[in-house]
Amino acid sequence: MIPRTLFTEEHDMLRESARRFMETEVLPHHERWEEQGYVDREVWLKAGAAGFLCASMPEQYGGAGADRLYSVVLMEEQARINATGLGFGLHSEIVAPYILHYGSDYLKSHYLPRLATGKMVGAIAMTEPGTGSDLQGVQTNALKGVDADGEHYILNGSKTFITNGWHADLVIVVAKTDPAAGSKGISLFVVDTAMAGFSKGKRLKKAGMKAQDTSELFFDNVRVPAANLLGEEGRGFAYLMQELPWERMQVALIAVSSAEAGLAWTLEYTRERKAFKRALTEFQTVAHTLAEIKTEITVMRVFVDRCMELLLEGKLDTATASMAKLAATEMQFKVLDRCVQLHGGYGYMWEYPITRAWADARVQRVYGGTSEIMKELISRSL
Repeated sequence: MIPRTLFTEEHDMLRESARRFMETEVLPHHERWEEQGYVDREVWLKAGAAGFLCASMPEQYGGAGADRLYSVVLMEEQARINATGLGFGLHSEIVAPYILHYGSDYLKSHYLPRLATGKMVGAIAMTEPGTGSDLQGVQTNALKGVDADGEHYILNGSKTFITNGWHADLVIVVAKTDPAAGSKGISLFVVDTAMAGFSKGKRLKKAGMKAQDTSELFFDNVRVPAANLLGEEGRGFAYLMQELPWERMQVALIAVSSAEAGLAWTLEYTRERKAFKRALTEFQTVAHTLAEIKTEITVMRVFVDRCMELLLEGKLDTATASMAKLAATEMQFKVLDRCVQLHGGYGYMWEYPITRAWADARVQRVYGGTSEIMKELISRSL
């Protein structure tokens, strides 16, 4: 066993608290949430009250002023019980940082405290029906205008596959402010879902992550005040590129923790399950498969932890973050698929956690940039 060196005693104490929260406030309800297609709004408020939302935000905005490892602990504990319905990570470590890093004092003071308490749920709207991973190809547009109420943008377009979309009170929207300028014509906007012309489509039914509310969003002449522009006009693509390495590291971290959980469930099952009056682990083919899985997870854990250290030092480049996302998610699905196989017929039963984790893991190789896009980004660094 290779000891992890990322965490301090304070992080370990947080892990105990986070584990209790996940086991008492999340796990007993998750099956029901899967059936209804979204988590109860109450769990957001409970997480906010416990200090589990926006922990890395400054205290003046309602956060704990903690380092990003606090959020890593929370993500890992969520993955340990396969609580994929919770959109806390995206809310706290993707949406909130965009506002913190690029928002005006007004945007930060108005929205971040509400995100930290869970009274507002955040989402980010990048993907469109016809664009997928091609962010430069977005068609949603925002045209600038002036009227008696001041400068504003008129937003039109649609987005799909939006995590937290159904619960969202605030959405960071990627839109074209200059369609002829390519990547330099993309801007980011903070859109309050109470704005006229904004609407939510149906909740999307997915192969996995059934408790995570994922929906379509529509913008029909939404009047967005100029004050809700994030940073500078035309700098949106640059901002996205700066934040994506951390987003991809989050996917990688969750992938490794998910694989570790899958191994733990499979070890328990194969030790108890018998065939020909022997525990499955007594068969060499099973024992060797488990040994291979353990090795693959351990190797990936060391690599991903090292990438996290580099990110904290401000030294993680886009290509290496892409390698972490590519390698960890491919490993995750491969490992969980083998764990399903070792469960036999029970591995295909939804009541078993390994089955849900396997189904939920498939999208990890898609969102945050597909594996194919990761390979393209890595190849450019060669």
